[in-house]
Amino acid sequence: MAVRQVNEKEWTKDGRKWIYEVRYKDLFGKSQYKGSKKFHTRKEALKEERKFLDSLDTSVAVADMTFKELCDKHFNYQRDKVKVTTLRNYNKRRQHLEMFDNIKLSQLKIEHFEAWKDKINELGLETTTKNDLYKYLKCILNYGSKWYNYNFTSLYNKMTNFNNPNERPKEMKFWTKEEFDKFIAVETDLRFKAAFETLYYCGLRSGELRGLTWDDIDFDNKELSVNKNITVNLDGKKYVVTTPKTNSSYRTIPMPDILVDDLSKLRQMQDNYYEFNDEWYVFGSYEPLGKSRLRERKNKDCKLAGVKQIRIHDFRHSCASLLINNGANITMVAKYLGHTKIDETLNTYSHMFKNKLDDIVGTINRLNNK
Repeated sequence: MAVRQVNEKEWTKDGRKWIYEVRYKDLFGKSQYKGSKKFHTRKEALKEERKFLDSLDTSVAVADMTFKELCDKHFNYQRDKVKVTTLRNYNKRRQHLEMFDNIKLSQLKIEHFEAWKDKINELGLETTTKNDLYKYLKCILNYGSKWYNYNFTSLYNKMTNFNNPNERPKEMKFWTKEEFDKFIAVETDLRFKAAFETLYYCGLRSGELRGLTWDDIDFDNKELSVNKNITVNLDGKKYVVTTPKTNSSYRTIPMPDILVDDLSKLRQMQDNYYEFNDEWYVFGSYEPLGKSRLRERKNKDCKLAGVKQIRIHDFRHSCASLLINNGANITMVAKYLGHTKIDETLNTYSHMFKNKLDDIVGTINRLNNK
């Protein structure tokens, strides 16, 4: 392997003079030679040489590869295979794995893992968050096993996830219908009023709400369609339009009359805007409503109404509570919220079904007392 400058007579007219040369054995053990095209600088040639080496057969483990190098390779590999939201989560979790960065993969031991675990336990994170980090660590190691032939079996057999038997489940915040009525009564801007009603009555995620365009609203059938999501871009852009969270998140759901009326009024207002069309965002214009603006407005209205502060995502929990406590079928609740499985709905909102279980016992008692 070598990067070198060619003879001056071989320089191109625009000054490209650097090449790389690689001799290697292919998948079948046959010797091969690769001579590159010319590059302007040695740095460019080195970069392209590295790309070529990475593209070669990786059936033999790279003995000197560090954990950091594997992380970088995993991230680059995933760039065109997962959503931008997943890449963003990788970046958030990556900082918690930096303890491993300089360790060679061939030398990675259970002692490294246990020391990392102790460090993470000092951060005061929730157990679910810590186990998300653990899953990400295993995801990277699995990538190393698959593509670089590393054997982490002995390490895997000793690794355990995080567990705190004394940790109390985090209380889920939501509003009753009375609390929501009190909150919405202070909102004077029709756009925000309709946005909060959509969150509360339809159980949309924040990105789903912000991604709604007017062609997603069917006034004739009183339905709205969820088919896209707005999220922050990794490259610093204000937002990016992606697909919904899962395939089940694609859904068409009915709207209550109060929401239909307010959206109809909002549509009439926007009809007067210059260059308005059905591809405009319902709660924005040609660009979606900013996430921070929605949150700030919610905080302001909570104070004015004198109700407890909840997150934007808690409107979704409030919708689930509203449906469950008014007799909605669990299968329909799961479909309405866009959950992949009914188990997801049950696990998330199991505490809300307590009253329904009491109702079942009450029904049995009434039958026996006849």
